[in-house]
Amino acid sequence: MLLKKIAAALAGLMLAAAAAAQTAPYAPPPPLQPDNAWHLDLSTGGRVTIQLRPDVAPNHVERIKILTRRGFYDGVVFHRVIPEFMAQGGDPRGTGEGGSDLPNLAAEFNSVPHLRGAVSMARTADPNSANSQFFVMLTPRLALDGQYTVFGRVVAGMNFVDAMERGEPPANPARIVRASIGSDNVPPLPAEQLRAAAAPRAPALAPVPPVTIARPPPQR
Repeated sequence: MLLKKIAAALAGLMLAAAAAAQTAPYAPPPPLQPDNAWHLDLSTGGRVTIQLRPDVAPNHVERIKILTRRGFYDGVVFHRVIPEFMAQGGDPRGTGEGGSDLPNLAAEFNSVPHLRGAVSMARTADPNSANSQFFVMLTPRLALDGQYTVFGRVVAGMNFVDAMERGEPPANPARIVRASIGSDNVPPLPAEQLRAAAAPRAPALAPVPPVTIARPPPQR
């Protein structure tokens, strides 16, 4: 009888610990530093600032910095913008089938939730296939947690994301006119220049499997 009581008590403690772990509040991100501020000057008329999270996704953040400093994202459109879900970009082809010439990244799934403003890496069915494409959450979709690597969150300019034309693809897609890292001290482009931005470049890249984000049921 005593052994049964001890076993029951231990089981209760384990369940309580598991429940506590699931409900524990998420630790806030570290203070925003210029080297971890990703600026996207959008054709919708202003600058979006994203706080990068090398503390949870160091390899993905490093990839974003490398491509940004190459000018890779300059002129790239958001080719898939779904109402009440997310805005996806980062493909220089503008089709969802392109990427950079760098190797794909291994997943860095973490505890950062897919809340509104979260910025996460797109991939194919292979969890280790993220490359250059990313998406910004327009509304929370916690069913994506643990399936895609969150590497940052919008901290300013979300209204310029909200202003993107919707569609798969949109008839007149919003584009990244210029991307930069905060520590490089690149000033924002004027709104008039952003709205008058030229068409994006289209380098010849080998096609890859389409990168799509599964649509989970709406959160109740």
